[in-house]
Amino acid sequence: MARELEYLDEAVLDAEGAARWYAERSPTAALRFSNELDEAEAAILERPEAWPAAGQGNRHYLLRRFPFSVVYRVEDARVLIIAVAHARRRPNYWKHRKRRPA
Repeated sequence: MARELEYLDEAVLDAEGAARWYAERSPTAALRFSNELDEAEAAILERPEAWPAAGQGNRHYLLRRFPFSVVYRVEDARVLIIAVAHARRRPNYWKHRKRRPA
């Protein structure tokens, strides 16, 4: 079944904040971060059950070159990105986030 990819508003802010941080230091790093996030989205959509379960129905996809994970839930008609979370800062800060109705 083909699912749609959707981001919670807070997850968009996570991704934008990280991209902005990298852009302030290196446009090349910012582009690489953006590209790797695009690759993560494609991989998650292709095989959403492939990455480890992390409790509460969430899964984590770890970026290869950056200390971030994409936290997501697989639902019937969509894959919902809950957070683009830094691996070493504020662990589990996103756990209070509620899913948006499908």
